[in-house]
Amino acid sequence: MKTSAETQRMSRLTGWLERAPAPVFVAVAVAAAFTTYFAMYAFRKPFASAKFEGQFFLGTQVALKTAIVISQIIGYALSKYIGIKICSEVTRERRAATLIGLVAWSQAALVVYGLVPGDWKVVAIFFNGLPLGMIWGLVVWYLEGRRTSELLLAGLSLSYIMASGVVKDFGRALMEGGVAEWWKAVPLAGPLIGESLGKVSEAWMPAVAGFHFMPVLLVSVWLLNQLPRPNAGDVEARAGREPMKGADRLAFVKKFAPGLAMLCVGYFFLTAYRDFRDNYQVEIFDGLGYPYKENKTIISRAESIVTFGVMGILALLNAVRDNRRGLLCALGIMTGGVLLLGVSTALLQARMISGFWWMTLTGLGSYLAYVPFGSVLFDRLIASTRVAGTAVFAIYLADAIGYTGSVGVQLYKDLAAGSVSRLGFFTGFTWFMCVLGAVCLLGSTLYFARCTRVPHFKPNSA
Repeated sequence: MKTSAETQRMSRLTGWLERAPAPVFVAVAVAAAFTTYFAMYAFRKPFASAKFEGQFFLGTQVALKTAIVISQIIGYALSKYIGIKICSEVTRERRAATLIGLVAWSQAALVVYGLVPGDWKVVAIFFNGLPLGMIWGLVVWYLEGRRTSELLLAGLSLSYIMASGVVKDFGRALMEGGVAEWWKAVPLAGPLIGESLGKVSEAWMPAVAGFHFMPVLLVSVWLLNQLPRPNAGDVEARAGREPMKGADRLAFVKKFAPGLAMLCVGYFFLTAYRDFRDNYQVEIFDGLGYPYKENKTIISRAESIVTFGVMGILALLNAVRDNRRGLLCALGIMTGGVLLLGVSTALLQARMISGFWWMTLTGLGSYLAYVPFGSVLFDRLIASTRVAGTAVFAIYLADAIGYTGSVGVQLYKDLAAGSVSRLGFFTGFTWFMCVLGAVCLLGSTLYFARCTRVPHFKPNSA
């Protein structure tokens, strides 16, 4: 129930969206969330399209690009730990300003990245990643706890699947001086840049990419902030969502400890797998026989297929009204995703599919397992158990652990498996992720199936 003060502060657009038919609200909310997070990726991922060939960090065996990737992941992982508190406690009134301030911080770090010499870029990119890990939680706050949350969160998840490939291809185009041609080749791309932009160096490319997407980010955050709060029907169907204090967070972890433990072990390696594929797509495609100069939009093409595949499958969850069944269906989709990793690799090794389709299927499988962690999985868990809290906290707990795993795997690759090509390492990692992921996800499915079965589960118990 809104107070009179809240009603007076409501903008005309917010009031209109509150009265609008559900399909209209979903379309506007997805557009705002998708564009916000898509634009954020222009501040996070373009640097990964640079190779820094032949350069090593501080004269060690660690390649400079690996050091830069690891440094940003460390900052991003630390951001997730910080976000456990900040994102679960932030009030609605502060969300938009916090979101814009964090992105502005990351862009300032990219300017420093362009100014400093090679080894110091590792420090600059750390400060670029430090604020960005909290953006997801701030956006999810606007979307969770609604009857249409599956559609909204699936639409949001499209953003980072598609954006990761698009912004890296955009970064390569900036360095090649072919930005105008690149835009013509990318589906759904808009006229965000001028025709006369020349070649940009590897050092300055990330900052230039960020400046191009800043206007898009500002407009999309404004639109996101106009979304009305969940209504009474949403609260009845999905439980109310309120900021969580420290005691609330501890109680949540204790209540679901066994299931959360299995999920977090799987997510520890799944995040590392997804991040390795994401950061080294250029090198993996090269190893598969797709050199960038001849395949300038190959990453965007592969990720576009993945995007719509994931969106279509996860959107089906919105048809499952029963929250317990929705939770178990989400876990089933995730298990199917990790099994697809093994099936696609077997098909590649049997020469039944091409390298392009293998990368596309590993993307589809990994994102089918990965995306629900940051969206529908914990939203359904809270809705089915009616525990007090927010999905954002559980998402950030898993993310903090997941990105810690990503740092460890990056270091392991260069220090313990330095003689193995990135393609070879990724192939072995795919088999490992298939087996481990299936074990962890099947175990957690059995746990949550049992503990959410009435009358065995008591949501108000400590």
